[in-house]
Amino acid sequence: MTEDTLPHVELFVRSMLPDGANERQEAVLDRLERLDREDEIADYNVVVWGKQIAPESAAARTPEGKYILNRVAEFKQWALSNNVSLESFYQTTDVESEVTEEAYTAMVLPVMGLAEYREAELSHVAPCTEGDVVHTIMDRLDAIEDGRESEISRDSADVSIV
Repeated sequence: MTEDTLPHVELFVRSMLPDGANERQEAVLDRLERLDREDEIADYNVVVWGKQIAPESAAARTPEGKYILNRVAEFKQWALSNNVSLESFYQTTDVESEVTEEAYTAMVLPVMGLAEYREAELSHVAPCTEGDVVHTIMDRLDAIEDGRESEISRDSADVSIV
């Protein structure tokens, strides 16, 4: 593969990790580093996000907040186009502000998520669910290492919408 056809990978990680997630996160980061070193991917970057974001909040209007909300919207569109579920990106929670005592809805962000881009187009998001099959981050990294494109994106490319 040429540098142009190698995937660019973005790994989204939560800043305050629940128990047990740190080891999984380290394993994924080690794997990405190795794939980059062995020229299996063009490059990767890590985006740190919090536990949740309220779309109507001041934080959502910052450059970082806009970036996260735009990426999540892109992931949701990809899921709709490919007939898969991104359950971890659809969770919302009602939060009561301790300062204003008003309630608001926030989007709970996954502990870890991976976005794969080929030629600047989103080609895969993990984890995702296709029917009863869960495609994990490690599954996707295995496929990249084996030189396989996303089966999900490839299957949807064969579908025409009239």
